[in-house]
Amino acid sequence: MDFQINLNTETVDECCSSGPLCLAPTDTVAEAMRRMKDRNRGAALVCHNQMVVGIFTERDALAMMAAGANFEVPLERAMTPNPTVLRAGDTVGKAITLMAKGGYRRLPIVDDRGQPTGFVKAESIMRYLAEHFPKVIHTLPPKPHSTTQAREGA
Repeated sequence: MDFQINLNTETVDECCSSGPLCLAPTDTVAEAMRRMKDRNRGAALVCHNQMVVGIFTERDALAMMAAGANFEVPLERAMTPNPTVLRAGDTVGKAITLMAKGGYRRLPIVDDRGQPTGFVKAESIMRYLAEHFPKVIHTLPPKPHSTTQAREGA
């Protein structure tokens, strides 16, 4: 199927956002939230020596808010350490698989040296799929896996 071939050959570069927000592990959660708001980002990468050591997302911020946590703590205490990352040459299919298995809405992309270059977001993948496979996407029924309970017709 042409759809499957494209997902297994086209790289995540097709649907990545560039210029990730990178912060130091010692920066505070409050600073991270300010910078995420200023740059309209849903996540910040926590980097040490230009390498990704963690990720802090809006979900992490919401969990902290719900718990009444202190936002003046360093990111290294609030981040998700060692996040799953994609390499620039990884396929869109691999990104979809990792996102589905891990429940991620975004994954960092790193270059051959392991330095961050961007993010792949679920929203970007949906846009990519709709643009590259319009016939498949636009002809899906409202509930693709539903079955009728009663026989239709005469």
